Amino acid sequence: MTIKEAQEQVDAWIRTTGVRYFNELTNTAILMEEVGELARLMARTYGEQSFKESDKNRDLGDEMADVLWVLMCLANQTGVDLTQALQKNIEKKTLRDSERHKNNDKLKQ
Repeated sequence: MTIKEAQEQVDAWIRTTGVRYFNELTNTAILMEEVGELARLMARTYGEQSFKESDKNRDLGDEMADVLWVLMCLANQTGVDLTQALQKNIEKKTLRDSERHKNNDKLKQ
């Protein structure tokens, strides 16, 4: 599935099963909540925090998909084509950072 197809599929689901989009501010708050849930799982899986009983059955991919879902909702609501935005962002980073990371002694092993 392409990013465009995913945005279209999210939009179709929202308009049928979801009835309508939450407003942009609500979706921004939901996005922060979802990022927090992902961060919590990352801290327990890869960091020093131990798992709480309620965290043990969480799926990392599902948490990432929740973040992506809400981000696509916001993109759809605000008219952002994420395919174009990502391509433009990659080009920006490539131009800006073409030598930066290669010359970073902290990244050399």
